[in-house]
Amino acid sequence: MTRDRQRGPTLSTSYPSNRGRTGREERQARLTPDRAIKRLQKPAGAEKAGEATCWPAASGEVLGEEEVLAGRHPVLEALKAGRPVYKLLLAEGVSGGSLAEIQARARAAGAVLQTVPKSRLQVLCGPGHQGVAALVAVRAYVDLDDVVQRDTGQAPLLVLLDEVTDPHNVGAILRTAEATGVQGLVVPKRRSAPLTGALAKAAAGAVEYVPVARVGNLVQAMERLKKLGYWLIGADVDGQQLYTEADYRGAVAFVIGAEGRGLGRLVKERCDMLVRLPMRGQLQSLNASVAAGVLLYEALRQRG
Repeated sequence: MTRDRQRGPTLSTSYPSNRGRTGREERQARLTPDRAIKRLQKPAGAEKAGEATCWPAASGEVLGEEEVLAGRHPVLEALKAGRPVYKLLLAEGVSGGSLAEIQARARAAGAVLQTVPKSRLQVLCGPGHQGVAALVAVRAYVDLDDVVQRDTGQAPLLVLLDEVTDPHNVGAILRTAEATGVQGLVVPKRRSAPLTGALAKAAAGAVEYVPVARVGNLVQAMERLKKLGYWLIGADVDGQQLYTEADYRGAVAFVIGAEGRGLGRLVKERCDMLVRLPMRGQLQSLNASVAAGVLLYEALRQRG
């Protein structure tokens, strides 16, 4: 594959009475497992320590449309079996036993390791968590090589997502990607929506057909794609060209940022070109899945 710069781019429950409770106790009692999982998906440092409730969940139960495995043996066996564990939760202060092996296997599998208060694991798993829990994706991630080597019968086409954390957005992008012949999605390991049940539902089955590569550093992945001949096109409100003015008939990787935030500085600097979508209203950003859809269908139109 050569690089042609001349062509251009290419759980439900009733709550007990709150009589006699303080505001903090009431908030803790309402922290269901679904909400706890959402908090765990926030960037490190975003959660508050010391929260506790009495909503137990058995290991292997699906909560918040994610599977939670608890206890050292179940988690270790899941890692040995190659289950797609994307995040390992470790209670503060735990050590010894099989913990070292669990951590090593999780790192080798590319999972994110996160230390949380013991009370948070109590929310998710009940008292038998042994200081360890794992969140399991509905589908395994792949390597960058897997998506690059995938033949879709047309010129290479990828979508890179820069810290898009909304699962509904990513699911919608997957659905459009499947319809337009995209080789796969590339997402960063951190600050990206995991492959959960909610995402799979939004994707309407596309998660079964479009592979998702997870990389440790998106900027480095962009550099590698350049060497493989991809032209990196970023969607940005300050883009030099309208999206209809660029040529997408060659090997192209569209780079999409989070709604509101847009592309990060380093990611933007690595793009070969920035294109903009015309905006006539007061808002200066589009939903990430809408922006991706517009670009992908323009590429499909140009390619005939």
